Amino acid sequence: MNSNPTSHRRLPLSSPTTSPRLAVIGTGRMGTALIGALSPHHRHILWASRDERRSADAVRRIGLDDHVRPADHEEAVKQADIIFLAIWHQDELDFVERHREHLAGKTLVQLANPFTADFTDLTTAYDTSAAEQLAEQIPEARVVGAFKNIFWVVFDQPQFPEGVSDLLVTGDDEAAKATVMRLLDPLPFRVLDGGTLRNNRVIERMTLLSREIAVRYDHYPRVAYRLLGQEH
Repeated sequence: MNSNPTSHRRLPLSSPTTSPRLAVIGTGRMGTALIGALSPHHRHILWASRDERRSADAVRRIGLDDHVRPADHEEAVKQADIIFLAIWHQDELDFVERHREHLAGKTLVQLANPFTADFTDLTTAYDTSAAEQLAEQIPEARVVGAFKNIFWVVFDQPQFPEGVSDLLVTGDDEAAKATVMRLLDPLPFRVLDGGTLRNNRVIERMTLLSREIAVRYDHYPRVAYRLLGQEH
């Protein structure tokens, strides 16, 4: 255990007039979709992989060299204020353990659902969630849950006959949650306050159910959900 009394000191959030520095960890489908959604609205985003060459290839592939910069994990966690974890749940737990020193006071946006390898269940018990587990592992950071109910293909075609998908944002730190919601507001989703991290227990299981139903009716992975009756 670290005996340094300042080791868990949280840094102040960026003010509303200051643009926070963003990083996306992960160059897979969700990371690519997220970069495509964020880059028109936020300049100078770091896109990170374990191997910077891989993230550089990803940046060139989607033609965003002018304002998305490739990085490795270490540079991203040092430079960014808000870090989007577009990686599997087990990988994100390993990630925060490796980079704990530089993540203190940062905001971590947790995306992953804790699906089993065959996508038939969750790896978490009913009394917790992936977001809560991440927050427990690194209490010196601020964890915000987002995008957990949206599959990657929806980013390219967000409009459904019923409207755009809801984007549920959760967090126990109200200031961090509000900052992330402001960042996501320009995206083509309806951004809603999803409450505390505890609510991810429901969100993650609803997303698993949504996937199962979409597979059954042959429209997976273009699936999302929206709360009817809630005006924008």
